[in-house]
Amino acid sequence: MEAASQADGVTVVLERGSHAAPAPECPHGPTLLFARILPGKGKGRRFYACSACRERRECHFFQWEDEKISEARLSAREKYNRSHRPSKTHSDNVKRYKEFIALPPSKRKFCQECQQLLLISEWEGHSGHPILSDISAAQLRRPTQLLSALENKKTNAQYLFTDRSCHFLLDLLVAQGFRRVLCVGTPRLHELIQLEASSHEKISMKSLLLDIDFRYSQFYPEEDFCHYNMFNHYFFAGEAASRVCEEFLQEDRGRHVVMVADPPFGGLVEALASSFQKLRAMWSSAGGTGSSTSKELPILWIFPYFFEPRILEFFPSFTMLDYQVDYDNHALYKHGKRGRKQSPVRIFTNLSPGSIVLPAEEGYRFCPVCQRYVSAENRHCDICNSCTSKDGRCWTHCNLCKKCVKPSWVHCSICGRCALPTHPCEEAHAGCFICGEDDHKRTTCPNRQRIGRIDQDSKKAKKKKKLKRIVLETTCWKKAKAARKRKKKI
Repeated sequence: MEAASQADGVTVVLERGSHAAPAPECPHGPTLLFARILPGKGKGRRFYACSACRERRECHFFQWEDEKISEARLSAREKYNRSHRPSKTHSDNVKRYKEFIALPPSKRKFCQECQQLLLISEWEGHSGHPILSDISAAQLRRPTQLLSALENKKTNAQYLFTDRSCHFLLDLLVAQGFRRVLCVGTPRLHELIQLEASSHEKISMKSLLLDIDFRYSQFYPEEDFCHYNMFNHYFFAGEAASRVCEEFLQEDRGRHVVMVADPPFGGLVEALASSFQKLRAMWSSAGGTGSSTSKELPILWIFPYFFEPRILEFFPSFTMLDYQVDYDNHALYKHGKRGRKQSPVRIFTNLSPGSIVLPAEEGYRFCPVCQRYVSAENRHCDICNSCTSKDGRCWTHCNLCKKCVKPSWVHCSICGRCALPTHPCEEAHAGCFICGEDDHKRTTCPNRQRIGRIDQDSKKAKKKKKLKRIVLETTCWKKAKAARKRKKKI
């Protein structure tokens, strides 16, 4: 099976056949196989690239599928991969944590530059680094506040839930009767569950965190954290970590367990869906049917609303909730003066939407026709027979398009659809913006590189001309200055 087209005419190949050779590995685990779409020719040459990093500068791995790799190059690659993986194992960090917690608070230090808990013997090696001292037990229970968030949008995108969103998720899970939560890339939810469970105030619940950020291994034992890449379903610690996850999902014959995933928004939906389906297969092999209301693993996938068609393509049983998820450290996806008025991040789930109560104090209300909770501005359309808004605003029905659209859109007679008033019409701007041909778009233009080189040569020529003019002006200025000096002497 090959996924649908991605940006720049590239598809990810998810299944390569049972006899295909294992994918080569980079520091982030097994790579993914991609194929570029060539205009008028179908699929082009296929290649392997990093599963987690969208940009080559973050992980430079690249290999053609049919490329022959020498033993020397394979050896160098393995050496490079080892050098770019953590120097300590998870069990090493667990031992260090036990030593660290045994120290008096005045002796507990954390290196902000290396993002590492420091034992007394390590102080000297970090003497020039910014250090936090007197680390309390309460701080150790909140590692998301101690660690600096990794905010590369196309690699880590470690944006953390606000307390509002985190407590809503926890209350939802408690109300649904779940006792175990598989937290895939949701460290703050995992942290809150651990805090609440240890205090015995609200819940009796367990959680397991799967995350690509190995720094969390300093704070959690192997039964609470697995170093995991959600884009290729890769457990860095191998079979032992995979078994921890499988046993967690299959405990109590797979009942009362839920998966909550918050992937980077720049990630490939196809790759994420493939990994989530494999986690679901882990759960289903328990032999039970999970909760009494579901025959599939309950999942909450947190992602922007405009990915709804792609997610439903892989999980048709999912529904998008109206609840808007916010993040503490994201410039836009949060409430406040500096964020958007409406966060575009939603919850996609296979739980019954009618059973999920959204907070009335935030303006959510129950629609008796749709039998689910919706946002305050999401009005029921009698023609569509649905609460149609996706972005939290009140949408309007277009009789020509026969559907509801965003309030800022108008119907365009040229394009035959609704769009922004300032949109470029399809008839006026048909075809490729680079070469002007009508049989392809800009992203798949065969002349893209050649025209790019022409533009580059033109820029170089302009730069050379500008430099020549500056040299000439400088020479004239120097000659004029010298002439003035001679005139003064006379």
